[in-house]
Amino acid sequence: MSKIQIDKSVEDSLKKGVVIPAMPLALNSKRKLDERRQRALIRYYLDSGSGGLAVAVHTTQFAVRKPEIGLYEPLLSLANEEFSSFEGKHDKKLIRVAGVIGKTAQAASEAALAKKHNYSAVLLSLAAFKDSENEEIIRHCKEIAEIMPIVGFYLQPAVGGRRLDVDFWRKFTAIENVVAIKIAPFNRYQTFDVVRGVIESGRADEIALYTGNDDSILVDLLSEFQMEHNGRIVRKRICGGLLGHWAVWTHTAVKLLNDVHSGKYDKDIHTTLAMANRITDSNAAFFDAKNNFSGCITGLHEVLRRQGLLEGLWTLDPEEVLSPGQKEEIDRVYSWYPDLNDDSFVKENLDKWLS
Repeated sequence: MSKIQIDKSVEDSLKKGVVIPAMPLALNSKRKLDERRQRALIRYYLDSGSGGLAVAVHTTQFAVRKPEIGLYEPLLSLANEEFSSFEGKHDKKLIRVAGVIGKTAQAASEAALAKKHNYSAVLLSLAAFKDSENEEIIRHCKEIAEIMPIVGFYLQPAVGGRRLDVDFWRKFTAIENVVAIKIAPFNRYQTFDVVRGVIESGRADEIALYTGNDDSILVDLLSEFQMEHNGRIVRKRICGGLLGHWAVWTHTAVKLLNDVHSGKYDKDIHTTLAMANRITDSNAAFFDAKNNFSGCITGLHEVLRRQGLLEGLWTLDPEEVLSPGQKEEIDRVYSWYPDLNDDSFVKENLDKWLS
């Protein structure tokens, strides 16, 4: 396999750790793409200080790929235009991540489109391989890695993922063009499996770990894993986040990560754990945890609607709505944790982003 070179500043940013929101889809009342608000959303994330953006992922809705909807490539193209405009104005390279799903033929086609539209890497979902053995999945990953650098993705079963053991992660990380892994099983034991696999692959220094565990964001960002490998203790940390949760209140998420990197949360363990719990409680409301995450997309839409970034809660599936009581839960976390929202930042910039 030949090594695919990515921009050095992008690689450095990825390893340092940044905020990468998972982009929602902006629709109008006819459930068609609202291009003006989609661009406004992207501008919001970038002006908030995000180091990049993940497009066409779960939060964007996997159905964008359906032939009758046909939004996969248009979204990649639209976001690419906004990325290039931002980079031109700010002399800053962004981490451009495109979601890729399906069996090998579909995933290869999507990876080729991501390459065409100047993406840095693809976030590779393995949900299509629910009953496959490790070797079959590894062969698939190697084929996609010939096209684009890969961000691995451990997705929790509640939203379509599958169990992947430490042996899988050891072999997966050994693929040369794997550059990062999003860890999102919402499970501490399985999170440990990923880190152990990375360390035992011998590529711990080359692979950036990103939390997708929306139920333990701050704890993940503050955790150091220490494991023995080849007679020495290897230390590894989760350096950033690629999160649906960070698709809302993004400006404060950037501050949170900056504070983590500066060591602010190392000083007072009780205050730090209290903050971690406040974030998790907010996520439970946004993601509709008590209803097994059935309202996870519309919950994010509700926050963005309140801020004026989205016009409504419409998704591609008319049956996808807020769960009973979910709106009240979002009201509650807004009331309980006012310092976590970024409403004032959005209000100051909304007209500019929508212009």
